[in-house]
Amino acid sequence: MSRLSKKQRIDIDNTLPHQINSPSFKNTGIEMQPPFVNSFGVTIGDSKYSSKNSPLENWSEDTDPAIMAGNEWVHPTNDIGWNTAENKEILENLKPPQASPFMHPTIDVSKGTD
Repeated sequence: MSRLSKKQRIDIDNTLPHQINSPSFKNTGIEMQPPFVNSFGVTIGDSKYSSKNSPLENWSEDTDPAIMAGNEWVHPTNDIGWNTAENKEILENLKPPQASPFMHPTIDVSKGTD
């Protein structure tokens, strides 16, 4: 599998704004990955969902569906599986809690003021 360049990425600030229900990876520690080309010459994760080399584009009654099984057909961060409630919850649990608007992230600025 080959990775495409960062210039070919489709995310903005660790989000996929073109997919209305996709979760945000921002502040989760998971870095958005660029699309890649698998061993069949199919681009995975570009959100175009079609490729001239894809078995789906060249389907016949002789095509074994198992040809599309395995990790090389699944993008780690641009996959429809992230849109499920269970996987969105996983991402939300990875994000640090939102502090009050005026709290310092590492120092208790109210110490000794009361």
